Amino acid sequence: MSTLSAELVGITSALTYADLQPDVRRAATLSLLDGLGVSLAATSEPGGPRRFTELVLDEGGRQDATVFGTGKRVPAASAAFANGALSHALDFEDSIDNLPIHPNAQSIPALLAVAEQRGISGERLICAMAIACDVSGRLAQAAGTAIGDRGWYPPPILGALGATVGASNLLGLSAAQTLDALSLAISQSTASGEVKHSPHSVVRAVRDGFASHVAVRSVELAERGITGFDAPLEGKKGFFATFAGGEYEREALLRGLGSSFWGTQVSFKPWPSCRGTHSFVEGALDLREQAPLLDIDRVELLGAPVNIMLAEPIDSKRRPSEAIDAKFSLPFTVASALVHGDVTFDSYTPAALSDPEVLALADRIDFVPDPAKARDESMTHGEITVILRDGRRLHKDIPTPRGNPTSPLGMAGLREKFVECVTRSITAPGAERAGALADRILSIADAENLREELPSILTP
Repeated sequence: MSTLSAELVGITSALTYADLQPDVRRAATLSLLDGLGVSLAATSEPGGPRRFTELVLDEGGRQDATVFGTGKRVPAASAAFANGALSHALDFEDSIDNLPIHPNAQSIPALLAVAEQRGISGERLICAMAIACDVSGRLAQAAGTAIGDRGWYPPPILGALGATVGASNLLGLSAAQTLDALSLAISQSTASGEVKHSPHSVVRAVRDGFASHVAVRSVELAERGITGFDAPLEGKKGFFATFAGGEYEREALLRGLGSSFWGTQVSFKPWPSCRGTHSFVEGALDLREQAPLLDIDRVELLGAPVNIMLAEPIDSKRRPSEAIDAKFSLPFTVASALVHGDVTFDSYTPAALSDPEVLALADRIDFVPDPAKARDESMTHGEITVILRDGRRLHKDIPTPRGNPTSPLGMAGLREKFVECVTRSITAPGAERAGALADRILSIADAENLREELPSILTP
């Protein structure tokens, strides 16, 4: 019997690199460049992600795939686990505006681990990346806000499923095996919405390690013959019933499947903070020359109600204690932009979290939810008003922030970001070496055997 799930995997399992249009191939390659650069930058960060790396290196095992920045190989699932914990640690990876996902954060660690383990070609990697990103986007659009409304945290859950479908294609699994792998991923994937309400937790930073691990384990088990469900997505107690209360749009999953890909709609971040902060940061930087710091009385931010999570609880958002919480703070991040004229890696160091000028201004920044921006297409729409002590009001309206396909960073901007990230990695190569590495990644589709190609890329 044909099911929604079977239709999905029937198409994705048959896709090849030759089926992808040039813009889809390019989008997947740029996401690989951006995501890998951001992850390598995170290898030098102390705290949560480093504990994942230490754990898998201590465990050891079969030498399948490289742990980023170490030059050491561990079993593929372990490499995905450690490398996945780096993906979101800096909150600098790509996103799709107005969908609750970071569609490549979970797939890049999983797919690279499998590709290196099996010596798969670059073309097959790029095809799998396009599929993984697309499936994550389709699931997110199909479910709308239902998953988050029920208390789950969508990005790692949806990303785990997309990564699993992509990894199934990478391994050449049949449609039936892909259905099994998807069933296995649903049986393992979870993420609590409590990450939005626990300011001292670092789970939000390392969450994608679990999702990447799920994807690799699921395809490994499906390949070994572990059978799954007939209808893992739409079944009576399937994914949508469990995570979304049965609410989903069938056509969002199937419309254009195999010919239209969400990867072409990815936004690349110019600043290392939650995408929901970016319109406000851009507006703040535009207004900064007109609003000397001593003249600012207060700042009002007007945005979509979903961004309340970036402003409440207000005390902890004005005084974040962890870098990852500061990146999810409108008062702190906008204050940093106004005080220092930019938002960078250094905006979230321990010293920066206690910067007296930033904290003093953060105390005078308030977010106001705008019901008119509750529509999906308005989630990243932000307005900022700087009220000066003489009563003047300076206003900036940013419907779509930089990095969106309509306002792209461009190849030069992405390369500059990659070089900046890689030179901050634990191995700290120079800019020339980082630039050469970017060229290798941009031509990775030409690689015949990624087991030979990846180790030197992943430990620059």
